[in-house]
Formats: sequence, C-alpha cells, structure tokens
Amino acid sequence: MWSTQTLAIKYLHSSLLRSYQKLISSPQTKKEKNTAISSTIMSVLHLLTLSLLISISGAKFSGRPGVNYGQLGNNLPSPSDSVTLIKSLNAKSVKLYDANPSILAALNATDIVVSVMVPNELIVNITKSKTLSDDWIKSNVLPFYPSTKIRYLLVGNEILSSQDSELKSALVPAMRKIQRSLKTLGVKKVKVGTTLAMDVLNSSYPPSSGEFRSDISGSVMKPMLQFLNRTKSFLFVDVYPYFAWAQDPAHINLDYALFESTNVTVMDPVTNLTYHNLFDQMIDAFVFAMKRLGYPDLRIWVAETGWPNNGDYDQIGANIYNAATYNRNVVKKLAAEPPVGTPARPGKVLPSFIFALYNENQKTGPGTERHFGLLHPNGSQVYEIELSGKTTEYKESLPAPENNEGYKGKIWCVVAKGANWTQLGDALSYACSQGNNTCDSIKPGGSCHKPDLMVFHASYAFSSYWASFRKVGGTCYFNGLATQTIKDPG
Repeated sequence: MWSTQTLAIKYLHSSLLRSYQKLISSPQTKKEKNTAISSTIMSVLHLLTLSLLISISGAKFSGRPGVNYGQLGNNLPSPSDSVTLIKSLNAKSVKLYDANPSILAALNATDIVVSVMVPNELIVNITKSKTLSDDWIKSNVLPFYPSTKIRYLLVGNEILSSQDSELKSALVPAMRKIQRSLKTLGVKKVKVGTTLAMDVLNSSYPPSSGEFRSDISGSVMKPMLQFLNRTKSFLFVDVYPYFAWAQDPAHINLDYALFESTNVTVMDPVTNLTYHNLFDQMIDAFVFAMKRLGYPDLRIWVAETGWPNNGDYDQIGANIYNAATYNRNVVKKLAAEPPVGTPARPGKVLPSFIFALYNENQKTGPGTERHFGLLHPNGSQVYEIELSGKTTEYKESLPAPENNEGYKGKIWCVVAKGANWTQLGDALSYACSQGNNTCDSIKPGGSCHKPDLMVFHASYAFSSYWASFRKVGGTCYFNGLATQTIKDPG
C-alpha cells in the first residue's frame, strides 16, 4: 500500500509531466517556450527537494539490535557462512572490530548495515599523518563502499580505558583526521565515532550524578562530544549490566539486571525518575554526563551489550538461562514499536549491537570472555533467539541456573586438557617471576620439586600464582594453557 507521502509525490510528478507535455505541444514563440521550460525546471527542482524532505521526515530509524562479529577463534565459520547466520538471526546490522576484506566482501549487496573499526595501534600514527588516514580509507572502505553498506566507522575500541596517555590524547584528533579523509575521498554516508566503556564515568549512580572522569572530561570528552554533535554522529557506549551485578550481587537484584523485576524499582532522588532495570540506569548515567558538558541531546548507540552463557567456577551468574533471559529481554525492549527509550529519554530509539555472534575460544581473560556468543562455532544456537523483536515466546526449555550464587568450595588452576606442552615452560616462568614466593616449593630442594614432571610443576605454579594474584586481576588462563578445576589435583 502506498503511504500518504508517496501518493503526494506521485501526484506532483504526474502533474508536472502533464504540464511539460502540454507546454511542448502549445503554439508559443521560442522565447515564451524557453521561459516556460525554465519555470517548469525550477518546479521540478522544488519537487525533488520536497521529495527528499518528505522521505527524510518519513524515514524510521530502527531500534532493532544488530550483532558484534568478533573473530578471535580458530574454529569459526567462514565469512560467507557467517553472513548467512547473521541473516538467520534477523540482524539488520553488524559491527566488526576491524575492516576484514573477506567479511566486507561477503556483506556485499546485502541489506546489512556495517560498522568497521580502525585498530587501536594505528591511532597515534593516524593523528600525525593525513596520508596514513587517507590510505586507510582507500584500502579498507573504498574497495567495498557503497555496495557494502558501511555506515559507521569507529576509531579504536575502548581507548579511554587505556593507561596510555599518548593514545588517549590522540583519539579525537584521529577521529577528525578520519572524518576529513572520508570527506576528501567522497564517502558521504559514514558516521565516525569511537566506543567507550562504563569506566569513562567517574560516577554513574544515581544516574543524575553521571559525569566523566576528571582526567578525560575537559581534555578528551568535551572535544569528542563537540565533534560527534557537529557531525551528527553517536556516542557509542558498551553497557553490561552483568558486570555491574556480578561485582555487587548482594546489593543489586539479579532480576533487576535481567529485565525480569516486577517489584524492584530505583528512584533517582534528584530527578525523581523511576528505573525498572539496571540497563536504563547505566544508559542515563551517560545522558547526564553529556548534559554536564553541554550536550544534552547527543544520540547514544549501545556498541556492546550482552550476558555470558558460561564462565569459570568463580564467575557468578554466567549461565545459559541468564544469558537467554537478558538478551531476549533487551531485544524486546530495544526493538519495541513505538520506541520505549529510557526514563531520561522516553520514546527515543536506542540503536545497539548485541555481543556477540560467536563464542570465541581465543579470547583472553576469564572464562566469560569466551562465552558471550549467541552461536556456537559450529553455527548452532546456544539458546533460541532472534533479533527482530517479533518473537515474544520461545519454545525451548532453558536449563536451570546453577551458579547464581558464588561457588563456596575450593578451586584450583591447573594445566588444561590438550594444552601444548612445548609452551608450558614460558608460562611456568612467567608465573614464577611475579613474586610472592609463588614457586618456592617446586624449586630444587623444595618439598614439591619434581624435575621430570613439567606438567606437575606448571599446574603448581598456575595455582600458586592464581591464589596470590586473582584478587588484583590475575586470571587462570595463561593463553589457553590453564583451566579451573574443583577436583583437588593433589
């Protein structure tokens, strides 16, 4: 069925065509005809302008979530198969962490909107070189644009969480350089941004207290917001209620974090806004932080959100039940029509990307890092989900969660099954070099010294290291060589 706007445009087109045909066939002088033709051409130009305005004003910006497509796995499907899987999830947009040419080629001539990323390690040099900036666009965007619908270009990932002061200072200048390169090279439809983690905020609770850290507020965030506002781009933010809840499960209700709460609300004492879920709280903290710097209306894009479907023994709440519940609920909220928005921005579309497409087995850090996927590496779904928001009920029965409370038994860190033994020596040396007398017992003369048992020594070192440093961020991973166990290794 034709929309009212479309019918109006079609009518104007027909009217002008009839007028022009009548003009050509009328018995006028050459001068009179030229004048009339010029008038008709001006009418056509006005019509085209009107058509554009109508199409823009009538366009809907969809809140349907897209998906983050990470590639840190040695067992993932091919780009072409991955694009098929993205379509099967009903995702209309995808965010890459680079500008992988094979993936961009596989996305060619699809309706999938694409976000690409400039690697963190190039940012400082791009700031210093317009040529490098131009060359990056020539190599990574122009070969695919516009047949691949590249619409967003993110400069780095969570740069402001880095301890590198030079890198942080280079971020906004690099964004400006990339924007100029796009303009110079005739790329008109691509918005430039960068992703921010929650740690860019000095305060986030209550939401009205939201403000950016003092070390970046004036020096980085103010010029960044100015740039994003001028170019009509977005503030791209990573929002994970899982991590906020897992750090303080005694004081944050799990259902409140999962969008499942029916009787838990939080009222902001300054604004009197009422919150029914943790996600909205976190988003609105950014809204108020931007307002403090003079940009109350800048649009927000959720660059990452999700919940882990598995993790290590000491990682609370990472299970399939919670992951399915959170992701299904966040899709329902974000894809709602009309848009729901947040208490500080009711009714506003909140575009987003769900993290992530796959469980990625080569991601470092705690076990949750390798278990955020909607899909297993073989392409099967970890749990039923689709991203259009149209599915309100799912048929499958989810496994009951077993780790919504912290594990209270003993946990050891040992050599993982199938680990490459030739790499254990370096990992053992690292564990033993971190202090705290980590490896005294396996040194020559020590009570556990077994010179012919490298695996035994490595498991001892891993467990000893982890016991000493887990509270300050040490993990039981060692590049995939280690794993947790609740079975006493003796």
